[in-house]
Amino acid sequence: MGEVGELKIGFLGAGKMAEAIARGLRNAGVFPSSRMRTAHARLPRREAFSSFGVTILPSNAKLVEECQVVLLGVKPQVVKEVLVDLKPLFSEDKLLLSIAAGVKLKDLEEWAGNARVVRVMPNTPCLVGETTAVMSLGNKATAKDEQLVKTLFEAVGEIWTVKEKLLDAVTGLSGSGPAYIYLAIEAMADGGVAAGLPRDLALALASQTVLGAAKMVRDTKKNPGQLKDEVASPAGTTIAGIYELEKGGLRATLMSAVIAAAKRSEELSKT
Repeated sequence: MGEVGELKIGFLGAGKMAEAIARGLRNAGVFPSSRMRTAHARLPRREAFSSFGVTILPSNAKLVEECQVVLLGVKPQVVKEVLVDLKPLFSEDKLLLSIAAGVKLKDLEEWAGNARVVRVMPNTPCLVGETTAVMSLGNKATAKDEQLVKTLFEAVGEIWTVKEKLLDAVTGLSGSGPAYIYLAIEAMADGGVAAGLPRDLALALASQTVLGAAKMVRDTKKNPGQLKDEVASPAGTTIAGIYELEKGGLRATLMSAVIAAAKRSEELSKT
């Protein structure tokens, strides 16, 4: 199943994240809309998917019957109910991809019967084709399944494979991380306004600066500390700003935020 071929993919749950993934697959040419399916009770979500050519089916059961790949995007609290109801339809030729936060592989495998299961954790920049996703493979998942999931999620960003025990730490870093960066962008823009810049310009400069800095780290493969040193000339403006950030404990605070979010993810996964 490493090749997409003529597979059909069904979106079990038609929320914003599922829609972003579906649109990303369509836009990247990985899956044409004609081979996508969903079923949803709410008219606005059905219309959102049908607007770019996804076939709307009358039931979740029909979706599982028709599709070899099922992306599970329902809310975590209803995962068990949904999967147990469909359990007889999940044969060995079905691949279940769960993006439900905090729902463990052992439970997914129990509730989905004979299906092969992969747990995937994307983040919200999936909406703009820049997700940071991580997957963990269930006991029955194969190397070909892993390659297929990689193909799917590289259409909307980047994906890595880890052991499931690392997913709480992943949640604390990349799952929650966009919110940390939004705060940083907002604060930088506020600083620009305080220094005399118009609000719109300050926000544009802050967001583009963060985007450019991230691209520098990713594309140059240099250590962020090295890139920081290349900007901070002796007795210059940058080192003056960095000094204030260090006094405020920026790095320690960000580290604490990641650890706190990871711990909270672990707590939620046990409830």
